[in-house]
Amino acid sequence: MRGYPLDRLHEEVAFIAYHFHWSFEEIMNLEHRDRQRWCEEISRINRRLSGEKQRSILEVE
Repeated sequence: MRGYPLDRLHEEVAFIAYHFHWSFEEIMNLEHRDRQRWCEEISRINRRLSGEKQRSILEVE
């Protein structure tokens, strides 16, 4: 069994914390899929506000 890449986890935590100002503990208490979903939603909001069509590096579909 392979674990979730630590670098990716740090990116997700930083991304959510930066945009929503949630604490490390709040973010780490999220299920893996919920963290990914929040990264997707933040990316969509950012694209909509900037008018971009490009996906974020953190967006997973």
